[in-house]
Amino acid sequence: MNTHVPTSTVPEAAARQPERAGQPAQIHLGLDPGLDQSTLVNPVKAAPTTGWRKLVHAASRGRINPGVSASEQREEQLNAAICAPLRGDYRIAVMSLKGGVGKTTTTVGLGGVFAQQRGDRVIAIDANPDLGTLAQRAVDSAPSTIRDLLCAPDTSRYPQVRSYTHQATSRLEVIGSERDPAVSEAFSEADYRRAVDILQHHYNIILTDCGTGLMHSAMAGVLDLANTLVLVTSPALDGAQSASATLDWLNLHGYDQLAANAVVVISAAAPGKPTVDIARVAEHFAARTRAVHTIPYDRHLAEGSVVDMSRLSSATHDAYRELAASVAADFSSWHRHAAW
Repeated sequence: MNTHVPTSTVPEAAARQPERAGQPAQIHLGLDPGLDQSTLVNPVKAAPTTGWRKLVHAASRGRINPGVSASEQREEQLNAAICAPLRGDYRIAVMSLKGGVGKTTTTVGLGGVFAQQRGDRVIAIDANPDLGTLAQRAVDSAPSTIRDLLCAPDTSRYPQVRSYTHQATSRLEVIGSERDPAVSEAFSEADYRRAVDILQHHYNIILTDCGTGLMHSAMAGVLDLANTLVLVTSPALDGAQSASATLDWLNLHGYDQLAANAVVVISAAAPGKPTVDIARVAEHFAARTRAVHTIPYDRHLAEGSVVDMSRLSSATHDAYRELAASVAADFSSWHRHAAW
């Protein structure tokens, strides 16, 4: 019997191993890209989970299936984007040259979405040398600080590190900065690099809530280790100018690829119509960065208290999810950025 497989039946993607002495070549059969689910005729529709479609499906005991709506399909796509596979750890620096534009709330909101929807570990650390408020916006009480973690005798196991972190209701873990200004100012680049070296062995996503300056010691380490930058600005002229100046500074100091890969967040901290043309501001940053997102004003965030993701308006929560999806779109490229 002739057992030879004609080469015309082997998909182009199949790999052929080199022949060994006295042995025939081995052929590894792969999936033909032309034969997938798109070739199915009238496939079974997914059952709807909301609205009148769900009622019809339930009332007919499944005999009538109108399928999922466009909004449900969009939800599924958004969830899949947020939960994009991630190999190793991914570091996100959230920064702004101007204070009071929503940098810390963006850190908590973005980290909260990742922690809620992904199964891996997510942590946010406060690298602000000027009494950062990350811990106060994420949890009720956070006595341990980044300095305590650095002084820990052993951080080789996750439970040891977990004893220095504090978990929000979203599952986001946080480590706050020192409350003593003299100590927090001493948080150096070496300290930041050591903190990341500890955390990257236990967490998949590491967010850093940066200070408002570009010249304090830890910032060099933040920028060198970041895989992507989330640049936060307010819907005001001075905020937009500061954010644009930040991109200029990054381009002038060797961080041009980090600037190009940045995601800009226009965060509205006050109600009412903004005094600038948001569309023009977004267009300006879209030409310079990877993506631009607008976070609407939210009464709960404006309270300045602990952020509870369940208390956000649906528009705000959806905006943070869209932001998370944009950031996660880069997860497959993390190793390329690490080699810069």
